[in-house]
Amino acid sequence: MVNIIVAGAAGRMGIRIINIINETEGVILNGTFEHPDNPMIGQDAGQTAGIGAKGIKISNSLDDIITTGDVIIDFTIPSATIENVKKASAAGKAIVIGTTGISEDEIKEIRRSSEKIPVVLAPNMSIGVNVMFKIAAEMAKLLGNDFDMEIVEAHHRLKKDAPSGTAIGLAKKLAEATGRDLSKTAVYSRHGMIGQRTNDEIGIQTVRAGDITGDHTVLFGGIGERLELTHRAHNRDNFAKGAVMAAKWIINKKPGLYDMQDVLGLK
Repeated sequence: MVNIIVAGAAGRMGIRIINIINETEGVILNGTFEHPDNPMIGQDAGQTAGIGAKGIKISNSLDDIITTGDVIIDFTIPSATIENVKKASAAGKAIVIGTTGISEDEIKEIRRSSEKIPVVLAPNMSIGVNVMFKIAAEMAKLLGNDFDMEIVEAHHRLKKDAPSGTAIGLAKKLAEATGRDLSKTAVYSRHGMIGQRTNDEIGIQTVRAGDITGDHTVLFGGIGERLELTHRAHNRDNFAKGAVMAAKWIINKKPGLYDMQDVLGLK
């Protein structure tokens, strides 16, 4: 049995993760925590998640409960995630990270922690999206420079980071597959007299509206034809299921930085 601690237990993703843990064999919820200012502190995590009392109160600190779990699942914000990774490393606990908007410097910090503990870090935990990563890269290799590559992502109006971590992940796969430097070829917006599109551009465009859970399309535009590869998330459960799958997978793994491609055996 894998004992799981959930960070951000009263948030949208935390609630769905708790629900999925409750439905999944081989795992058990053994601890939850939230920011100290959260009004749900002290409440039963099961009741907060709508699955009935579980006898596990939402703590105001990872420090108080870290010894109760085998692995931490963290879908919070970058600053909180970095602190949680450091604490997990110090305690020798594995961690699964689905937080988006993490900077390159923060990734370096996570990489340092992964020298001591196993870490799964993925911009998107969905099985479908991770298959999309692999297929998009293969398509880019096959189509080559004869097709322009554009990514369009859409999310709900409350999402704070842009572009999404998934869109950036897709762009990285396309760049790697075609030998491009994404830092030089990514185009995040277009306005006014921008001139003709360059051959090396990888466009990454953002939409924010309503309650869209998450849509991602990779468009390969050629002369006289185009191909589109699209993934649409209907709810957050696919992310939560992937995170719980990763938590089961990571137990007894050697220290290192892994992603969902590792978890799913797609590498």
